[in-house]
Amino acid sequence: MNDVRIETQALTKRYGRLTAVQDLNFSIEAGDVLGFLGPNGAGKSTTMKMLTGFLAPTSGTASINGHDIVTDSLAARQCIGYLPEGAPAYGEMTTRHFLSFIARARGFSGDEVKRVAGQAMERLNLQGVAEQPIETLSKGFKRRVGLAQAILHNPEVLILDEPTDGLDPNQKHEVRALIREMSADKIIVISTHVLEEVHALCNRAIIIADGRLLVDDSPKGLLTRSRYHNAVTMVVEHPERVASALSELPGAARVEIREGELTVFPVPGAALFEAISDRIRHNQWDVHEIRLEAGRMDEVFRQITSGEGSK
Repeated sequence: MNDVRIETQALTKRYGRLTAVQDLNFSIEAGDVLGFLGPNGAGKSTTMKMLTGFLAPTSGTASINGHDIVTDSLAARQCIGYLPEGAPAYGEMTTRHFLSFIARARGFSGDEVKRVAGQAMERLNLQGVAEQPIETLSKGFKRRVGLAQAILHNPEVLILDEPTDGLDPNQKHEVRALIREMSADKIIVISTHVLEEVHALCNRAIIIADGRLLVDDSPKGLLTRSRYHNAVTMVVEHPERVASALSELPGAARVEIREGELTVFPVPGAALFEAISDRIRHNQWDVHEIRLEAGRMDEVFRQITSGEGSK
């Protein structure tokens, strides 16, 4: 595949006085599974729509595999598979009819239409609803039909808006496995509110708020920003007594008891787990659960998007 790449340059979208997206600059390459995160109204869906040619930018631009989304829009869109918010489809069509229609729209003809539509149904486990009108399907099956049409033509770039929305746990597992399988030689951009999706799928995350890019980091890098990074949390009998003893440990910044759990927060760079384990054995405390925290993504997300800091 040739130079699989998305690049944005000061990408901006305004609606009158409202600036939905402002001066976005980033690049993505093959093998990246990018989590595109932000609160409601942050500009995520607007950015997706500009990248896929549904909206023209007010200023700035972007390119898909070297094709400018404004001046070479058709070529750019031919590289993309897009699952939009809500997965719109023609409800009166059956699943097979709809995917065959999409295949023809994508330029397939003859036996190739049947082949690529059947292959997409197989990959999303849709054979059981192949002859069922889409309007009669559950939300989860409609979402899978939407993903099937996005991958049908084996695009180099996949842009997915909430791909697991409405799926049950088994369906989520299947879709995540499919995304991992496809990720080696593609760009996959996942716009989501579900932070666990970032842990499960992404090697990179961008967070935007008020249309501006705030952070571009790996999920692991984001977790190091959490005050819970390398903290030790436990459920223990007599937590107040244990908290008093652990607060004296070198490297302990503070100890908190919240919702039945005791957490010891380290000073930057300190490792507390072994020292706490030694204290537990020495004092024979009755510990029901203990864990070393990697960090908490929801806390980092709030901190970055709303300026909560370490509250």
